[in-house]
Amino acid sequence: MNSNKIRLKHHSDGFIATALTVLIGLGVSGVLLVGVALALIFPKLPDLDTLTDYRPKVPLRVLTTDGVLIGEFGEERRRPVDITEVPLVMQQAILAAEDDRFYEHGGIDFMGVARALVTNVTSGGRTQGASTITMQVARNFFLTRDKTWTRKLYEVLLAYKIEDSLSKDEILELYINQIYLGQRAYGFQSASQVYFGKPLRDINAAEAAMLAGLPKAPSAYNPIVNPSRARVRQEYVLRRMNDLEYLDDAQFEEALSTELVYRNRKANGDDIEATTGLTINADYAAEMARQAVVEMYGEEAYTSGITVTTTLIAKEQRAAQRALRNSVMDYELRQFFRGPEGYIELPNDPKEAEEVIGDNISDYTDYGFLQSAVVLSASPAEVVVSQGAGEPLKLTGASLKPAESWLNERAPANKRLKRGAVVRILKRKDQPPMLTQLPEVEAAFIAINTKDGAIRALSGGFEFSRNKFNHVTQATRQPGSAFKPFVYSAALEKGITPTTLVADEPIFVPADTPGGKDWSPKNYDGKYDGPMLLKEGLAKSKNMVSIRVLQEITPQYGQRWATQFGFPAANVPPYLTMALGAVTTNPLQMASAFAVFANSGYRVKPYLIEKITDGSGRIVARARPAVAGEEANRVIDARNAFLTTRLLREVVERGTATRAKVLNRGDIVGKTGTTNDSHDAWFAGYNSDISAVAWVGYDQPRNLGARETGGGLALPIWIDYMKVALADSPEKPQVVPPGIEYIDGNYYYSEYTPGNGVARIDVNGGGDDIPSLFNFLRGLGGMLEGSGEAPIGGNPTSGGDGTSHAAPARPREQPRDDIERLFGNN
Repeated sequence: MNSNKIRLKHHSDGFIATALTVLIGLGVSGVLLVGVALALIFPKLPDLDTLTDYRPKVPLRVLTTDGVLIGEFGEERRRPVDITEVPLVMQQAILAAEDDRFYEHGGIDFMGVARALVTNVTSGGRTQGASTITMQVARNFFLTRDKTWTRKLYEVLLAYKIEDSLSKDEILELYINQIYLGQRAYGFQSASQVYFGKPLRDINAAEAAMLAGLPKAPSAYNPIVNPSRARVRQEYVLRRMNDLEYLDDAQFEEALSTELVYRNRKANGDDIEATTGLTINADYAAEMARQAVVEMYGEEAYTSGITVTTTLIAKEQRAAQRALRNSVMDYELRQFFRGPEGYIELPNDPKEAEEVIGDNISDYTDYGFLQSAVVLSASPAEVVVSQGAGEPLKLTGASLKPAESWLNERAPANKRLKRGAVVRILKRKDQPPMLTQLPEVEAAFIAINTKDGAIRALSGGFEFSRNKFNHVTQATRQPGSAFKPFVYSAALEKGITPTTLVADEPIFVPADTPGGKDWSPKNYDGKYDGPMLLKEGLAKSKNMVSIRVLQEITPQYGQRWATQFGFPAANVPPYLTMALGAVTTNPLQMASAFAVFANSGYRVKPYLIEKITDGSGRIVARARPAVAGEEANRVIDARNAFLTTRLLREVVERGTATRAKVLNRGDIVGKTGTTNDSHDAWFAGYNSDISAVAWVGYDQPRNLGARETGGGLALPIWIDYMKVALADSPEKPQVVPPGIEYIDGNYYYSEYTPGNGVARIDVNGGGDDIPSLFNFLRGLGGMLEGSGEAPIGGNPTSGGDGTSHAAPARPREQPRDDIERLFGNN
């Protein structure tokens, strides 16, 4: 019995000894293997210069002149930040989510590695989890994301090397700036802007937890795309922060109940969508700057940290975009409701329905104050909608008016407002929300500095992401009556004065070619007021007056005069229709042309880029614009600019732009424009500092509506912009230039005072004033008069009857085909 016990004891001692020997042998072998691995691999590890001399791929950035970001271009959105600028709550959230023992371990968390090894064995060779922040830095800078033993070994060794070379704060700073967090955002500073529209220094605990949850799976936990899953991840991070005593119980509960507001869920109409993270909508200008810089520096512009400072003024750009969108939506509210944008199938359970809405509503991008929503219930009296976050919104009364025809059972099934319908809610400050739709009409606005052409504000359309066509620079449209000031300006050089009497009576122009059409133009309102002063004709935008004025000076002269303002001759056909704005131009060209009147006669070239700096902050390019009164070319006399401005003041005082009197300034002038077919609505105006133009119309030209005019559609944009742009600018009265005389309440060129200038045009004040066949033919084409060779601004001669006409050069002999074109070949 005892011998058996002894035998068993001997067997047990032998087993233990053998086991110990094996374990020791394995341990020694393991150490030897690790030693060999270190000896073979460690020398091959990459140099850490990439970390010690960290130069991330910094995107091309575009700023306003006062330093506000308006665009960022590159594969990676990145804004490097120093660790000292990262709030403590953000650092704690990162540690709680990724590596709470970061400041304690030497680069490897052995407990975590052990868990990963066990998982690797049981999952057939796939590694997972337990990567410390240092290991993630090693992987993100030097390695692939392949889950293999070899890569993991390199990662571990690199982590040790990094820990040996850098301080903990330096490692954490690299992680904070390098990690990918979705939406093309690299680093927490960039992510904070993209998701929350604020710098990292301003985030709270709830926002920090949401951001800290992203590195694990940026797409899966993206709060814009997957709000439900992102919320689960955020709660996990907050609980970890509470467990680690980064947050006490009260702070934890407060953070847990804090509603997160993302960039595209803002209620304020001045904000833009989440995918940009910008506070100012200037996408069209930013794109113009991008194109120019890439043309100069190539693809390197997207990664080398180039910064473009534009001439845009932040508050003015914000005002311009807001004004444009307001005017477009005011117009849209007057239009026929076209039905929902789409439908989302909603389950009956309210909680499940909210989850479905949250997961799908991001497909319908918000545009500032025009936000997407899903109908939960609809009746003629009330519509309840959800925006995917927060309490449902109830719409009643006037808020339903735009879509009331689609709230009853008689509405077509595909357009009826019912549960699941995707609609738009218009949310404007101090106004009730309105149920509406995305606009189809487009608009544009441009404002430039009249002294040097610097672009102060530019909006090429309602929304760049919907329509990248820049209507400021690319749209060629007819300006209608907004072009008339250039005809009147030309007339001043031919002795026509503000008090010249012009007939506002119908005009009939027969066809000038066989098979052609007769032309019987009309005034916009179809009314005729008989003889009126020139200044009154412009103020009331009388077509008949403008045509007679152009007929008097000839279309050829009008064309050549217009080219001085920058209009290409090919875009200004020398026909009487020029008087009605039958030319082609764009808002940028119009703003530049009107600036000539504003700056007393100098042509300035609009420009957008003020300076370009490289990644180190060195200025590599700077604008050197020609300034009015200095390097810029004078193209018209100061007297002409003064008198034209006086004429345009009449438009504001008692004409088609009286709405602008709300600005309560005597130094603003301008001209409305509506094409005869109502395809385009314009307003162009200025003071001595700013020339600005607004346009509204459809991309595929169609009628805007019987009562829609430049004064009703475009002028409000201009006014709302000017309210901001001129808020701190004192009124600047016009300076009367030499050679101008003031007589009986009117200004005249000294040589064209009453009795010396043109007294009447087509007004029967005597036999000599009846239009002759010669004048009629001259108006048709100007081919029977030699004024085509007369110099621009040539002085007229006075007639004995008190009228004055341009002194004709010797009539040139007409080619046979010109005469046949006029009279036809019978």
